[in-house]
Amino acid sequence: MQANSASRSVVLAAGLAALAVTWAIVRLNSQLPLHLWTQAWLHPSLEDAQQLLFHYSALPRLVTAVLCGAALGLAGTIFQHVLRNPLASPTTLGVEAGAQLALVIATIWAPFLLGVGREFVAVAGALGVTALIFAVSSARGFSSLTLILAGLVMSLFCGSLVVALKLLNQEYISSLYIWGAGSLAQQDWSAVTYLLPRLLGCAFAAALLARPLVVLTLSDESASALGVSLRWLRIAALFIAVLLTAFVTSAVGIIGFIGLAAPQIARLSGARRFQERLVVAPLMGAGLLVLVDQAAQASSGSFSDFLPTGAVTALLGAPLLLWLLPQLKSSSNDLAPGFIAPATAYRPGILFPLLMTGLVAVTLASILLGRSTQGWSIADGEMLAALAEWRVPRTSVALLGGAMLGMAGVLLQRLTRNPVASPEVLGIGTGVAIGILLSMVISTAPGRGLQLAMSSAGAFTVLAFLLWRGIKSRSAPDQMLLTGIALSAFLDAIIVSFIALGDPRAAQLLAWLAGSTYRADATTAWMTLAIAAPLLLAPPFFSRTLDILPLGEETARELGVDLRLARLAIMGLTAFLTAASVLAIGPLTFAGLVGPHLARAIGLRRAFEQLIGAALIGAILMILADWLGRIVIFPFQLPAGLVAALIGVPYLIWHLTRRGR
Repeated sequence: MQANSASRSVVLAAGLAALAVTWAIVRLNSQLPLHLWTQAWLHPSLEDAQQLLFHYSALPRLVTAVLCGAALGLAGTIFQHVLRNPLASPTTLGVEAGAQLALVIATIWAPFLLGVGREFVAVAGALGVTALIFAVSSARGFSSLTLILAGLVMSLFCGSLVVALKLLNQEYISSLYIWGAGSLAQQDWSAVTYLLPRLLGCAFAAALLARPLVVLTLSDESASALGVSLRWLRIAALFIAVLLTAFVTSAVGIIGFIGLAAPQIARLSGARRFQERLVVAPLMGAGLLVLVDQAAQASSGSFSDFLPTGAVTALLGAPLLLWLLPQLKSSSNDLAPGFIAPATAYRPGILFPLLMTGLVAVTLASILLGRSTQGWSIADGEMLAALAEWRVPRTSVALLGGAMLGMAGVLLQRLTRNPVASPEVLGIGTGVAIGILLSMVISTAPGRGLQLAMSSAGAFTVLAFLLWRGIKSRSAPDQMLLTGIALSAFLDAIIVSFIALGDPRAAQLLAWLAGSTYRADATTAWMTLAIAAPLLLAPPFFSRTLDILPLGEETARELGVDLRLARLAIMGLTAFLTAASVLAIGPLTFAGLVGPHLARAIGLRRAFEQLIGAALIGAILMILADWLGRIVIFPFQLPAGLVAALIGVPYLIWHLTRRGR
């Protein structure tokens, strides 16, 4: 039976490879007649542009796709087997993002390191992130879901840092964006000669470990009884997988989800044994990446060199991740620490004045305190009158956006009964970004009304999908969180493709995605206030329903709550709050996560109290982020949303390290 399964998997892998090769041959033949291939490969005519393109671009790109796909398929197989986790891959574990961050840092500040060996830079970044992820996961006993959550969160954090570095180094931004999104476009054979010996070495090392790694299919106790050192075996295998990932990332950037898809397809095709998957998964990975790359080239036409294949693979991998989620065991208490009552609860009558005082303090600091070429200064008199025109609107926009996100986070956490839910984490902010993108496509100069309508529709659609999937599968909070992250990756791939294609509106979209308040003026501030005022006044009217929803559906019905109507109303309000806030300050903020958590941590447990507290904390966070973005690297500026994300993501990582009680 096993022999038949193995044969079937090999046949399917060969079939996929044959399909990929056939499509590649058809496309290559359209570029250069078949009878000229040998000459173009061995001795291209310098007078024939098509032969030169075939030799220096088309063929190297095809071979690079084969090598990268095979390497990621092998790396994903090792990760999934060693960690006993069907969702483990270079993408979901954050290994690719760590390697990319290290390479971007070296490119900007230490380019000489790339001359010494870019693989060393990539390996250092990948190993650093991997070590941090394992340190975070160890607090929960290396729970499968915690491991994946930590990896995806670290990917968000590294991605935020990369965006910040790109914004501060505009001269590199175009090439870094195309490379960072996973471009297979080639101009010579250097990528092939770089990858081939390294990947062969890793494949040989994996083959040597194939037999010892089989014992990992047993329990740790049984494997130890056989005299196998599991610790060093796992370290050696994971090191090989990290090396494979780092080599690919350093050569072509991030190729998302091939490392997740290839091992799963190999398993589903009948490759049950680990040794079989070590052979079949790389073949599947190579075939998949070639197919995706050929599809990307065919669909983008003359822009094929600018459409990153890595972004296109996310369009394939994210749905696969959604499909695989039900196979992963979860616990409804895996994220329970988010709802643990604080050790000390303070009265709202004391907390609210303190929060208001803090809000006034950071607002005044943002308006009055700043840096100039002469150093620190406190604006007054004529200087204050001159600066108020710029500082007051952006401070107001940050305040209103943070307050709306704080309230939206409370609504989401209570609606989904998920303590880590927020517009940023669940992908609702990305849904808003898709709405903004569509408004740019519909109109060359979209007005605020069209943007609000399209962004609200995007937020509502994402939220409706999350709730539908959660109700249908009765998934635990951690499963819903992973669903949101997978959906966000899918939508992000669309946005990255749009930016990488070089559309003139890409720069504007990029600045907005980072959460910039730089262009805020008096008109923007008044419009944001007009939208925010009714939205901020509405949630407290749902406080009783929000107190009841976390108790469960049966209890809510017994207390007379119309669940369908309540969910629909709260979903709509959350969508509008998220859309309005993201329009003002961008999707990368994490104020919607930090605000509700800090409100609960200081003792605001009831829905009404938490709504007000989260709004105040969100406003404080965003004003502080906007102020820090202006002064930390003066005379340059960082977007407020990006600074808030750099604060919020470490907070989420810290939350994951807390043990349940």
